[in-house]
Amino acid sequence: MPRIFVDRLTIGADSIDMNGHVNNQEYVRWMQDVATAHSGEQGWTMERYLAAGMTWVIRSHFIEYLRPAFKNDDLLVATWVAGMEAQSSPRRYRFVRARDGKTLVEAETRWVFCDLQSGRPRDIPPEVAGAFALVTDAAEIQAAINTARGSAS
Repeated sequence: MPRIFVDRLTIGADSIDMNGHVNNQEYVRWMQDVATAHSGEQGWTMERYLAAGMTWVIRSHFIEYLRPAFKNDDLLVATWVAGMEAQSSPRRYRFVRARDGKTLVEAETRWVFCDLQSGRPRDIPPEVAGAFALVTDAAEIQAAINTARGSAS
């Protein structure tokens, strides 16, 4: 069960905008996808959340675009849980170009835990919070990305 989840993707033509680089909407989609995959690896699949009558919703995104990504670039997408509050959790992301290790995007999403029926925020149950280790060490994050780069080559 990884503290830092790293996925790999290759950018297809459908992700490219009129400026010739990845459309910003793609990053939001990839952030949601990798967060869902990480949660599943921790034992909390979407099916499990739904069966328990609870879900996560997004309150906000912050995305900092540092460098563009282009068609056929291989990206490593890292995500980790950076905090856990009573009803919400910040999750961080880093998009790294696999061939040279350059960080392209850094981002954070504020996820809010909600009751599925009412749609209202609720406290995060201990069994959910306990499934996610909090990661704040920059060296640990970089090491996980470096390991993924090495195994992805």
